Amino acid sequence: MAAFSERDKFIKIINDNKRLIYKVISIYCGDVDDRKDLEQEVIIQLWKSLKSYNENFKLSTWIYRIALNVAISHYRKDQKRLKSNATLDEEIFSIAEDEYSEEQRNRSDLLYSFIDQLDAFNKAIILLYLEDNSYKEISEILGITETNVGTKIGRIKKQLKESFSQQNN
Repeated sequence: MAAFSERDKFIKIINDNKRLIYKVISIYCGDVDDRKDLEQEVIIQLWKSLKSYNENFKLSTWIYRIALNVAISHYRKDQKRLKSNATLDEEIFSIAEDEYSEEQRNRSDLLYSFIDQLDAFNKAIILLYLEDNSYKEISEILGITETNVGTKIGRIKKQLKESFSQQNN
């Protein structure tokens, strides 16, 4: 019965944090099939790591760290995805996109297309920033100083503004 309880706890964690997971996946994958592969890989890694989660840290920080590490590895490697023998129900692997208006999706898609042009590390920084994480939280997740976070965010924002300006010209 304990395994059932652990499974339910995990499903709740995934459901409560599906927007966070989906945003990480969206930043690193443009293709729908690739997103599904990455989504499964992130969830499998979260499942495998659940027993080692330290409750002294924020759950979102732990999820970001795992999701970003998996996404960056996925982004950098052109190989078949790891397969897991975990017996999780299909319901865990279905993170649906939130319903947004067409205009919101278009603006979001444009932003993500510009973000997609960034290197993997800068993608992670801007994703965490867009999720309203503090500089301190971003520094803890990525293992860099808060000052470095601030500097990088400033540069990335400038680069994104230039991309939007060029798009409008």
